[in-house]
Amino acid sequence: MTAYRAIQPLPSVLVSQIAAGEVIERPASVLKELLENALDAGAKNIEIRLDGGGIRRVAVTDDGSGIMKNELALALTQHATSKIRSLTELESVASMGFRGEALPSIASVSTLSLRSRTEQDEHAWELFAGQDEPQPSSGSRGTTVDVRQIFDHIPARRKFLRTEGTEFGHCITAAERIALAYPEVGFRVFHNNKASRHWPAGTIQDRIVQVLGAEFVEQCVAVESSHDLIRVEGLLIRPAFAKSRTDQTFTFVNGRFVRDRVMTAAIQAAYKDVLHGDRKPAYVLYLSIDPNSVDVNVHPAKHEVRFRDSGAVFAFINKSLKEALAENQAERIQQTPSTRSEATAADTSDSLEPNSSARTADYQHSESTYVVPRHQQRFDLHDSAPTARTVPTPEQWQGFYAPIKTQTSTPAPSSAPPVRTPDTTTTPLSTLVHEAARDLPMGMALAQLHGVYILSQVKNGLILVDMHAAHERVVYEKLKTAMDMHELPMQELLVPVVFNCSQTETALVEEHQEQLENLGLVMRPTGPTSIAVRAVPALLAHGDIEALGRSVLADLSRIGGSNRLEAQRNELLSTMACHSSVRANRQLTITEMNALLRAMEQTERADLCNHGRPTWFYWSMNDLDKLFLRGQ
Repeated sequence: MTAYRAIQPLPSVLVSQIAAGEVIERPASVLKELLENALDAGAKNIEIRLDGGGIRRVAVTDDGSGIMKNELALALTQHATSKIRSLTELESVASMGFRGEALPSIASVSTLSLRSRTEQDEHAWELFAGQDEPQPSSGSRGTTVDVRQIFDHIPARRKFLRTEGTEFGHCITAAERIALAYPEVGFRVFHNNKASRHWPAGTIQDRIVQVLGAEFVEQCVAVESSHDLIRVEGLLIRPAFAKSRTDQTFTFVNGRFVRDRVMTAAIQAAYKDVLHGDRKPAYVLYLSIDPNSVDVNVHPAKHEVRFRDSGAVFAFINKSLKEALAENQAERIQQTPSTRSEATAADTSDSLEPNSSARTADYQHSESTYVVPRHQQRFDLHDSAPTARTVPTPEQWQGFYAPIKTQTSTPAPSSAPPVRTPDTTTTPLSTLVHEAARDLPMGMALAQLHGVYILSQVKNGLILVDMHAAHERVVYEKLKTAMDMHELPMQELLVPVVFNCSQTETALVEEHQEQLENLGLVMRPTGPTSIAVRAVPALLAHGDIEALGRSVLADLSRIGGSNRLEAQRNELLSTMACHSSVRANRQLTITEMNALLRAMEQTERADLCNHGRPTWFYWSMNDLDKLFLRGQ
């Protein structure tokens, strides 16, 4: 049980340190303050009753510690609180409320009654705002704050309220934010005496499902990371499921919902090169940090915070989220056990009997679960690449995709099980593919479809890969890694590629020669309206050099000055990777297709291309059997 602290007036020196008073804008503001008080009282069950969208009534009942009879009147006094006593406690606030302003502010714009009972009281006591002494009342342990007719006697404020439905929606949003922050507390919501919401106490995962739905959780990837006195955990929408709206963005700091610029910037940076078009990230993130390292006394409504070391917080959140988003989802498919019987898996007969055992097998569908991601090791760039302007052989493709084995250090032993290698002299091809696919997240290639997609068999189903999108991500991540390590090798072209351009583009090349060379591109004007590409990154030497040069010039023209060019480095690398990836209708051999699949397994964010499009889709055996009505 929460330790009881008597309510006392704050000293004037402390009052002067506190930010401006509460601003009660609408019923949702009232509900938020009442819920925070209930949580600070140690409530485990909270009941919310709204009438007229909260305009006519907002009542919150909790089972917390309650308020003693002689402190009820004091609770409605400005700057009287049990939360803090000194400036030192103000600088390390751990409670939701602390200013002692909420109840007096609400009482000034409404009709308020306060009923409470502590464990020591024989019965409850009720006090109406404006009364001097509380009156005996009935009620169990806890507190009920009943607020009616908000802004009824202030017409200038009342006219700014919206319709009943709109105000009710804002109240539900406020309740959802509080409920997501405190999953161990049960909530019930009634509107116009009808049950509206019920969120039983449970785990964080349970509460997210209750508020946002199971589909949201299935479309998310988990993040959990900690360092010293800071920790972040929660769910991030997988970029392929991101939408254009921003109504599913929740950030919490020490249990308090906030809109913080540092956290928002870190999240947006983590999603920077994995979102498609105008889609926005969705997330539920919980940041736990030493209260001494964050100031919550910034905004009257306590929606904003200020970190003592905002740079460190940004770097920590950004790194944690990038690692979570870099998780290869194919790993999770392989980790899902299959319940498909061996008899059914081996069944190749054309039997159509309705009672056949092949029709009654039970299959387990692959589901997304809330798990801590296994962060992948980054691989170095291979030190060889195909010669410029030539078509690579299958052996060159295999070497191009393979990770480098450094000669200066011994690689750490892998914890993954070794891949079984069947005897190729006596084993049929179908068995070879089936055996190898068991141990490979992206499986083994079966065929190429219309020169665009790769069909791959995995342990429990089938994967369809967009070969251009997948190759684009592989090349892009290799370019970024090489740039970060300052080891981006260039390939000089035996015959420079010359193309026509405008005088403006010629000037851009002259102005940004140094930055272009840092990107592995050597471009020189050969006349007022022509440019020659003399060298490109070795990884891109087999691509369309002219298209690459033109696209980089278009990006230069759009991005602008040198400072912005440096900041937009990854955008340029993305363009370069796009124009150097395999194109549609390029026929690949099985060896080349498998090389691409292996590279995807070793590449961060391989589930999405540089523009945020998905690179592959998965169908389990359960999904495929449903298509053909097997077992039905």
